[in-house]
Amino acid sequence: MLKKVALVIVVIIALPLIVALFLPDSYEVERQVTINKPKADVYAYIKSLKNQNLYSKWAQIDPDMVKSFRGTDGQVGFVSRWESEHPDVGTGEQEIIAMQDGERIDYELRFIKPFEAISPAYMATESVTNSQTLVRWGFQGQLDYPMNLMFLFVDFKQVIGDDLQFGLNNLKTILEE
Repeated sequence: MLKKVALVIVVIIALPLIVALFLPDSYEVERQVTINKPKADVYAYIKSLKNQNLYSKWAQIDPDMVKSFRGTDGQVGFVSRWESEHPDVGTGEQEIIAMQDGERIDYELRFIKPFEAISPAYMATESVTNSQTLVRWGFQGQLDYPMNLMFLFVDFKQVIGDDLQFGLNNLKTILEE
């Protein structure tokens, strides 16, 4: 009887670990919105990380979060740091790591609490017409083995995608006012 119980316990522990071997360990998500403003105006606004505080969902979750900045906003090397006790916000920082003037901004997000992770993200602009701009906001995430088991329970593409779309919709409202 004891052997059967031990076998069941081993299977219960081993099965999820085996399943995790066959699951992806990363995901990419991108959302977009068309804004009725010229591309130069849109890019000038989004290149400022401080402006994300006005449209990003994550920046709006905790109005009491502590924010600090290093460097010159809108330039490579600028860092925006946040600290929050809210579990959906935590502590981390975002750095502009590359820019293609008028086209794209690449970021590195460094999450510190409640978990440690480094994730690349970007925002890109594309002219639709002289007075319309397509903005794409993308994010890449990773869950190392065996944490990638979370992919069975949480659709990270949908969750993060919804948050990106929320921010893009806010950005559209702000820029079109």
